[in-house]
Amino acid sequence: MSELIFIRHGQASFGKASYDKLSEKGVEQIKILARHWRALGENFDCIYSGSLLRQRETAKDLLSLVKGQPQHATVNPAFNEYNGDPLIQVYLRDHATEDGYPPDLQWPIPDEKLFQKLFEAATARWISNSLSPGVQDRDFELWQDFQHRVYTAVDKLMEQHTDGSRVLVSTSGGVIAMVLQRVLQFPDEQVISTNWMVRNSSVTRVKYGNGKLSMTQFNSLAHLEKAEYKELVTYR
Repeated sequence: MSELIFIRHGQASFGKASYDKLSEKGVEQIKILARHWRALGENFDCIYSGSLLRQRETAKDLLSLVKGQPQHATVNPAFNEYNGDPLIQVYLRDHATEDGYPPDLQWPIPDEKLFQKLFEAATARWISNSLSPGVQDRDFELWQDFQHRVYTAVDKLMEQHTDGSRVLVSTSGGVIAMVLQRVLQFPDEQVISTNWMVRNSSVTRVKYGNGKLSMTQFNSLAHLEKAEYKELVTYR
């Protein structure tokens, strides 16, 4: 059996000029994961990453665990997170007022709790195809397109890496949730609820081979299961 090991990137920089960069806490989360695996004697055959900076930064600290110690991960944009910004912007423009939000809400949303509420409302409409992007919403990705690119990328990895291969993938929570749908075949609504559960630097494992496909680990933070690391457990 071969194995895909998905790592959600470390904590990103919410509220900063660029979200797409690991925070200091995010960097520490991944360094601890690398040390944890090194102590266990873990090694991997290859490593992939989405093209987002936070995903590439996460992969960088894991390179020493890969056979041959490559200089960088193989970058595949198919493992990028879906872009939540245009989803929320379309929702604010077309639906927020009818859902009871004040009409003067402006993008971006700096308050993290309000952002999460709006994000959940927007993604609920996204998966039911009730968000209608305009010509100005050029970065909007349809739900079915996101699903297709993740499914296709995972299937290609399984075709390319066989015979007991162990493959690391540095990616994001939405992608990991979609991978689980590919494996477990649960409804679209559960993809988003699963997405909210995925913690920064967590590990999810999928085994495949001999016509079988199974999840063997989800959202594990074994590397942070010490009292002194309690403050390093994050979701955003």
